Amino acid sequence: MTSGPPVRTSEGPVRAVLLDLDDTLYPQAAWLAGALDRVAAEASRRGLDGAALRRALDDAVAAGSDRGDTIDRALAAAGIATDPAPLVAAFRSHLPSSLPTYPGTAAALERLAASVPLGLVTDGDVPGQRGKLAATGLDRWFRVVVYSDELGRRWRKPDPRPMREALEQLGVAPAEAVVIGDRPDKDVAAAHALGSRAVRVRTGEYRDRPDLEGTWRSVASLAEAVREIEPYLATAVGEPR
Repeated sequence: MTSGPPVRTSEGPVRAVLLDLDDTLYPQAAWLAGALDRVAAEASRRGLDGAALRRALDDAVAAGSDRGDTIDRALAAAGIATDPAPLVAAFRSHLPSSLPTYPGTAAALERLAASVPLGLVTDGDVPGQRGKLAATGLDRWFRVVVYSDELGRRWRKPDPRPMREALEQLGVAPAEAVVIGDRPDKDVAAAHALGSRAVRVRTGEYRDRPDLEGTWRSVASLAEAVREIEPYLATAVGEPR
């Protein structure tokens, strides 16, 4: 649970839940490892020092996976001069057949989906995000999936537009929805801008970042997030779904 000021969001029934994908449902590091291996292999195929580039890629990602220009920064650090475009293409084309999910994720989504509709809202290159979701095997639980880049990169979280789009498709008002995500600066901030309750899960790369003021709940896992939400689900308080 978060410390700080009293929660100022609705405590009424929850009629829909929106979830993030990367580092919320599965560890993004698992996907990144395969994508970086693919980049290094492509570099080696082109006669470059793939091993040195792979080490530099690890260092670049450790500085923050969302900083951008990861491959450019790694090439510079490894002292490799080459056109980065084929390496970027290799990175984006990584589509694993499966990805590990956090323990209890499938069961938690199944419990939620039995009571309220679920939506997924995710940022990033659309084919890659679509491939990640398929590789987790969790896509069957989501009634609506919104890839924010289909709306335009400028609408990525923390802009609330992608979440608003998902709720409009579900026919649920923001005050009656809960957003679950790992990033205070993106998922929680977008939920607050939308007027929805936010549950922050402390998983993945950003797990040690402090909670945003006013976060409704802050928990260690998705399974715990669902336990916090369950008493508020519309069916749990005797209302029709």
